[in-house]
Amino acid sequence: MHAIGVDLGGTKTAAGVVSDKGEVLFSETIPTLNRDGGDAILGATARLIAGLTRRAAAAGILVEHVGVGSAGVIDARNGEVVSATDAILGWAGTAITAGLAARLNLPPASIRAVNDVHAHALGEAWTGAADGTASSLLVAFGTGVGGSFVLDGKPVLGHRNVGGHVGHFASPYAFHNGQPLPCVCGGSGHLEAVASGPAIPEAYRRLGGEAHSPDARGVFALAANGDAVAIRTINTAAAAAGQAVGGLANILDPEVVVVSGGLTDAGDSWWLPMARAVRTELLPALTGLPLLPASRGNAAAIIGAARLVLTDALTLQRT
Repeated sequence: MHAIGVDLGGTKTAAGVVSDKGEVLFSETIPTLNRDGGDAILGATARLIAGLTRRAAAAGILVEHVGVGSAGVIDARNGEVVSATDAILGWAGTAITAGLAARLNLPPASIRAVNDVHAHALGEAWTGAADGTASSLLVAFGTGVGGSFVLDGKPVLGHRNVGGHVGHFASPYAFHNGQPLPCVCGGSGHLEAVASGPAIPEAYRRLGGEAHSPDARGVFALAANGDAVAIRTINTAAAAAGQAVGGLANILDPEVVVVSGGLTDAGDSWWLPMARAVRTELLPALTGLPLLPASRGNAAAIIGAARLVLTDALTLQRT
């Protein structure tokens, strides 16, 4: 059996044909039409899926099921976008599964959708860093901060589908001059305001960095060249990330923790202080908890999305 897994993000949409062993046979990527509204995005995504279906058919592979990992809060039962940020305008309220089913002439039951970080975690739990585990916690640090707790092969979504919003709880690091930092969710003092990729250049400038408006990559480059403000900025972001991961591990007691996202690409300058903060936070019983980098890269969400329809992964665990 094969399925198409779709990773629908704020800037690009990737999809691939995935086997029941979790192998991506071939894949394609298109820009997400993030300024054009839900209908345009569904149309472009349906064309991407249809092209892959034809490509699979030419190779003698029948594909009749589609799994989607999408940005936003996703009602996985109904395949609808409950809410979304302005990264994708007009995405909130979009009926993903019904819309794709109509465009692809497939039964709605053959298409499933879930939040993209849950799809990412499912991919890592199936064939990646958490392969073979009964439970895993994945936390991703990139443009935002998100997470997913996978238990017995199923993501825990929460009663209202917002489980895994790791970026939006309080962090003692998310303050400046005694005031909580604003968060993109409309709150303040949250982890995402200090530990995400965009938070790093903001913190660098806030702390008096002299370079002209660097992005996160630029701050890491400055740190590598000995810029004291850049080093302090990265250490703070990494410590905030690690403290949060350690605290979540204390609560959930997963078999393994997987850390992913763009910030992991920075290497030891971010990973080592993050890992130290995790170990400092952990309860004594969790001293030996494995802390691993994600291993499937950009393919993880495609694989995890396909897992939704290749297995029973959406007989969902709810709190």
